[in-house]
Amino acid sequence: MGKSNMIPVTEFRQFSEQQPAFRVLKPWWDVFTDYLSVAMLMIGVFGCTLQVMQDKIICLPKRVQPAQNHSSVSNVSQAVASTTPLPLPKPSPTNPAPVEMKGLKTDLDLQQYSFINQMCYERALHWYAKYFPYLVLIHTLVFMLCSNFWFKFPGSSSKIEHFISILGKCFDSPWTTRALSEVSGEDSEEKDNRKNNMNRSNTTQSGPEGSLVNSQSLKSIPEKFVVDKSTAGALDKKEGEQAKALFEKVKKFRLHVEEGDILYAMYVRQTVLKVIKFLIIIAYNSALVSKVQFTVDCNVDIQDMTGYKNFSCNHTMAHLFSKLSFCYLCFVSIYGLTCLYTLYWLFYRSLREYSFEYVRQETGIDDIPDVKNDFAFMLHMIDQYDPLYSKRFAVFLSEVSENKLKQLNLNNEWTPDKLRQKLQTNAHNRLELPLIMLSGLPDTVFEITELQSLKLEIIKNVMIPATIAQLDNLQELSLHQCSVKIHSAALSFLKENLKVLSVKFDDMRELPPWMYGLRNLEELYLVGSLSHDISKNVTLESLRDLKSLKILSIKSNVSKIPQAVVDVASHLQKMCIHNDGTKLVMINNLKKMTNLTELELVHCDLERIPHAVFSLLSLQELDLKENNLKSIEEIVSFQHLRKLTVLKLWHNSITYIPEHIKKLTSLERLSFSHNKIEVLPSHLFLCNKIRYLDLSYNDIRFIPPEVGVLQSLQYFSITCNKVESLPDELYFCKKLKTLKIGKNSLSVLSPKIGNLLFLSYLDVKGNHFEILPPELGDCRALKRAGLVVEDTLFETLPSDVREQMKAE
Repeated sequence: MGKSNMIPVTEFRQFSEQQPAFRVLKPWWDVFTDYLSVAMLMIGVFGCTLQVMQDKIICLPKRVQPAQNHSSVSNVSQAVASTTPLPLPKPSPTNPAPVEMKGLKTDLDLQQYSFINQMCYERALHWYAKYFPYLVLIHTLVFMLCSNFWFKFPGSSSKIEHFISILGKCFDSPWTTRALSEVSGEDSEEKDNRKNNMNRSNTTQSGPEGSLVNSQSLKSIPEKFVVDKSTAGALDKKEGEQAKALFEKVKKFRLHVEEGDILYAMYVRQTVLKVIKFLIIIAYNSALVSKVQFTVDCNVDIQDMTGYKNFSCNHTMAHLFSKLSFCYLCFVSIYGLTCLYTLYWLFYRSLREYSFEYVRQETGIDDIPDVKNDFAFMLHMIDQYDPLYSKRFAVFLSEVSENKLKQLNLNNEWTPDKLRQKLQTNAHNRLELPLIMLSGLPDTVFEITELQSLKLEIIKNVMIPATIAQLDNLQELSLHQCSVKIHSAALSFLKENLKVLSVKFDDMRELPPWMYGLRNLEELYLVGSLSHDISKNVTLESLRDLKSLKILSIKSNVSKIPQAVVDVASHLQKMCIHNDGTKLVMINNLKKMTNLTELELVHCDLERIPHAVFSLLSLQELDLKENNLKSIEEIVSFQHLRKLTVLKLWHNSITYIPEHIKKLTSLERLSFSHNKIEVLPSHLFLCNKIRYLDLSYNDIRFIPPEVGVLQSLQYFSITCNKVESLPDELYFCKKLKTLKIGKNSLSVLSPKIGNLLFLSYLDVKGNHFEILPPELGDCRALKRAGLVVEDTLFETLPSDVREQMKAE
């Protein structure tokens, strides 16, 4: 019986063992009940150890008074089995003299006593007295299992482990410390002074005034964090990327955990189970603790073996067990009261909702969202451990904080030197910086003061800060599928300086509302889907404030010209409507655009030339590309448009050109390409001012000799027709620079082509030529790069001509 028989408490560690990090989810009552469980466990282990190490019971034969009807044999058998005779009491008148008791003589005295002790222990001793320490041990282990079951159950432990992992990283992240310190923008002394001032003002002012102070402190937080350049290096790139990954983990974890409340339900159930068990233990222990007695009477029928039947037994540990049971009941009572308080806390407070109001007030980050279900429950548990965890964790729930981190990472990635490498010249001959699919707008952009055009494409949540005023040369801004907010100071700058704005959108909500106030804007390009109702809605009515607007382009699906366009008609000079095939049916508003010089109605499903066009006396260019024009008899009305110089009727279904075309004597550029024209009227060439004539992709078979009248012709294209021969009069057009006659049925190229001294581009590929005239060498401006021809056909030229063309 030594230390080897002791039961160490560490053997039961597995019933309550948990990861050390889980302690943050153990409020004070769980910690307190854990210590109580350890105390109760020690009581049970101590009792079990005594049961193993010491004798349980000691019994002696019991002396009984002889009965008158008893025989002498029975009196003899009811004696004490002892080797030493017991002294006889003195006789008295009331008590007859006792009979001398004699035990059976045997050499097995020790075995007899052991047998009697064991029999009386099993039959006479109350079960509570026998199994009390084991009951204590079992109940305590159940308590320990209930307290930690939610840490072990797979459905809940995985969430807890993930939450603890994220919580620890958020708590230790350098970004958390930096975000909290930069948001406040004050040192500790200033904070204390502000709190004292607020407390004094609250005591002297009424409630509404006090709340006004709080609202002002919240409003003092800017809409967008401005990264302090002096501290930009405090958070290196690796730490920034780690913080960015944390934001993503927190988002995904929140979506996952807020879906259910398994953690809350399991914690409530295990607490209820502990309360029920506490009530059961108190009930039956209170009733049975009195059964633990020091002396026990034992009557067993073992006369044949010992010669005795009645025994008086001493329960050796009764006194100690009685004290331990009272002590155990005290511990259980305290344990149960603590569990009752836990139930009160669980049901009295709404633990499936968590508000960060105090964090928002303390830090000034007012966009931290409230959470629910298991996420909220774990945060309530964290607050019982240390509210600082929730405060630091809240930083990673704030969209403002996330945007600031993204901005910092963006600035580190896109340095001014790297941005300058992306500079290029755009179609408007401006120095442009294109930024595509970034997470935001780098602040370093505003350090490139030479920038003239800024193009942002597929960038969400763009915030244009006041620092844009540093870009003195900025005149053009392109926003393609971007949602943009703008600082008031930045808007003032754009109102004065921005000349060109291009907006490409998928949703009408992406149209920036501030664009309607750009009073100096000259060009506006809108690309996106507009419903028929929206086109006449108030959405675009604010265009009337664009007093300087000269060019308006709408690439959409409008069925009528928006009213907003009419509002700027007095100063609009160019308008482009590019539909997606939607029929443009109401265009009478065009008549109000008296100063319009350029008009494009592309892919509008027009079947006739709109009569409203003929009222535009200032019109110089008209483009009716990709419509459904078949007849253009109305072309005669163009004679009233004295300033019309460019007419594009390409990509239609026109089958013939009316003779009235001759009345358009002011035309300089005419395009009938991609139609179904078969015959060219000779009257066409009476428009002798034409410099550009495109008749490609038709069914033309013959070129009239009147083409030679066009002495100003510089560009002539009949590509992809069915022309078999060219008139010699064509070569009278001495100013011709570009001649495209490819993909026809020509078999001979006239030597007179040498008369075209200014010819620099010639396309003859796709014909039936066998040889090229050597007179091509007289076209001194024609080089090999400007001659589109099969290589084998090029080799038919004299070698000196070939060398001349190859020479730079």
